[in-house]
Amino acid sequence: MRQIPVDTSTATVMVAQAPEPKIKDRRTGEIATDTETGATLMTVNVMFAANGDVEILAIAVPETGISGDLAMGTPVALTGLIARPWENEFNGQKRHGIAFRAVAVTSLAAAASKPKAA
Repeated sequence: MRQIPVDTSTATVMVAQAPEPKIKDRRTGEIATDTETGATLMTVNVMFAANGDVEILAIAVPETGISGDLAMGTPVALTGLIARPWENEFNGQKRHGIAFRAVAVTSLAAAASKPKAA
């Protein structure tokens, strides 16, 4: 599967919605897991602002990769963000999109609130 690295170095990223377990199958309620580690996958919705554009992205991240309090509005760093184009057919209709995945989502709130040395 094609994976496209996403450069986040110049982006402003903030939590739009706190992490929730990623649902693999909505009919059964099955929770998605990482195929390599078995860790529960979480979905973190973030506001991603770069180059004058702002988008809300749903990013899948292993539960073990979430660090710090990720409440709405919290600035975060995304480690290892990739985009994966996908395509499928459902009831005779072709669908396509881009799925986002990160190794880790880290709160920057603690770093932002620390006083700077004089």
